[in-house]
Amino acid sequence: MRIRQSWTVVGVMVVLALLIAACQPVTEAPAAEEMAGDDDMAAPLKVAFVYVAPIGDLGWTYAHDQGRVYLEENLEGGAETTFIENVPEGPDAERVIRDFAQKGYDLIITTSFGYMDPTLTVAQEFPDQHFVHVSGFKTADNMSTLFGRMYQPRYLSGLVAGSMTESNVIGYVAAFPIPEVIRGINAFTLGVREVNPDAEVRVVWTNTWFGPPEEKEAAEALLDQGADIIAQHQDTTEPQKAAAERGGTSIGYNSDMRVFVGDSVLTGPVWNWGPAFLKFAEQARDDSWMTEQYWGGMDDGIVGLADFSPSVPDDVAAMVTEKQAMIVSGETDVFCGAMNGQNGVQFLEDGQCMDDGQMLGMDWFVEGVVGEAPGEAAPLGN
Repeated sequence: MRIRQSWTVVGVMVVLALLIAACQPVTEAPAAEEMAGDDDMAAPLKVAFVYVAPIGDLGWTYAHDQGRVYLEENLEGGAETTFIENVPEGPDAERVIRDFAQKGYDLIITTSFGYMDPTLTVAQEFPDQHFVHVSGFKTADNMSTLFGRMYQPRYLSGLVAGSMTESNVIGYVAAFPIPEVIRGINAFTLGVREVNPDAEVRVVWTNTWFGPPEEKEAAEALLDQGADIIAQHQDTTEPQKAAAERGGTSIGYNSDMRVFVGDSVLTGPVWNWGPAFLKFAEQARDDSWMTEQYWGGMDDGIVGLADFSPSVPDDVAAMVTEKQAMIVSGETDVFCGAMNGQNGVQFLEDGQCMDDGQMLGMDWFVEGVVGEAPGEAAPLGN
């Protein structure tokens, strides 16, 4: 009897509970995104980087990785970052980028020109994630491009080299004959020739971004040709080391190579990727993405000039600093005024400046460069 009475009580309680529940107003279960809202706000943004060389190159990839660290340290809400080094341009790059996308990374940043098409392909397959390609020109609704007006500090470093060469032969170790590299060589040469019209800039192509033996060999060949200063557009410090070993001086690139090689590095154009990475990460985090082709200059701080070596005379440093201020203020820019091409053709007249499209398509050398480029200078319209 006691058992039957207990089950009767339980049954009554269940019925009462059901009746009470039926009298309550209907409330929808919160959507999954609403339930996870607070967690999502607190979750760090997942950002992946694809590098063409090792971080230990102390140059291009090292500078990008410094930007990655800056992003981690400065993004409000936090950033969880990862990277893969030594990814060849081509099919391997597409595989690596797609793998990051499949793993759910919110933002994927690819850092070499040859990653452009692979990045675009994957971006189109994953429209809900965001992509940034460094140095390219193709975009999508979820993919921006990022680069800096490196030609500005290149020109300033040319002023230093032109002022300090004794042989009037300056060597330039260069990766590939593409507009990015040619534009830098031309800007550097304009700086050299502005202060020293008798000087020439000799170019040797390595056809590699990251090739320490090739970079060193090219620098040594230029030193054998009488160069007493070596400049470069490569990924490592090998050209600077080669110059130092032979008693010469050099102009660095990417990062402040004087830190790694010594005072034989007179100065050099450097990258500061961190603030730009942070800007795109904030857009991805806030769902405020705006596709753009970002090409910032010295006024934005994405590019700059490294500190001068103690061997740079005070008057040279002062002159370069004054020119830098003029560029930052917008008073002047590098590719403005009467200029001739390597072939002797005047491509700019007094009062003319090249526009961005003309600079981005530059495939020929200016007067004063000794070397081969794919194109030839021709007069430009206003």
